[in-house]
Amino acid sequence: QVQLAESGGGSVQAGGSLRLSCAASGASYCMGWFRQASGEEREWVADIDRTGSTRYADSVKGRFAISQDNAKNNLYLQMNSLKPEDTAMYYCAAALYRTLCNLRRFDHWGQGTQVIVSS
Repeated sequence: QVQLAESGGGSVQAGGSLRLSCAASGASYCMGWFRQASGEEREWVADIDRTGSTRYADSVKGRFAISQDNAKNNLYLQMNSLKPEDTAMYYCAAALYRTLCNLRRFDHWGQGTQVIVSS
């Protein structure tokens, strides 16, 4: 079983940066970040698997960078050039199996950390 805990959210002005962290207990094949704005559906942002392969949503390519430590127990999301539309609750997620990762069907979730970007 995997337990996840996010941190690093906050309020910044447009153009600023934040670095989100996720501490994980238990092994997984992949870990990723999702976000959900008020009144909107949950949106996949980025993920990384055990080999270090990464994927990004088009909306964050070139601005966000996902990474993990060598033990795969900590996940990070470096968020640069933030825009007001990045405002959302950000969730750390993990999946145990490669097939689920390929489908972006993450089955373990953190509690979320709030990111607010003002113009």
